[in-house]
Amino acid sequence: MIKFGNIKKEHLVGAAIGVGTVAVGYYLYKKNQNKVDSFLRKQGINIKTSSEAAYDNMNLEELMTTKEHLEDLIAEKELSTNTAAAEAVAETETR
Repeated sequence: MIKFGNIKKEHLVGAAIGVGTVAVGYYLYKKNQNKVDSFLRKQGINIKTSSEAAYDNMNLEELMTTKEHLEDLIAEKELSTNTAAAEAVAETETR
């Protein structure tokens, strides 16, 4: 039989409660990660996102491809925003 010194049932219960608490905390953090990270950034704590870490490991060609993709997304968003604004102005003018 293996002896663990002075480990008692209370120690094991405490360890199990600690592991459970950490698991629940991690689950809640992942569920609300954007809100938590945003709050921490407002407090001056720089949180590196997983995409930032991925960018650090990319070669130049992969970075350029990603840049082009992002520029395309930005152009699409600007176009949809401008279109919505133009429609709102046109609707206002027709009244």
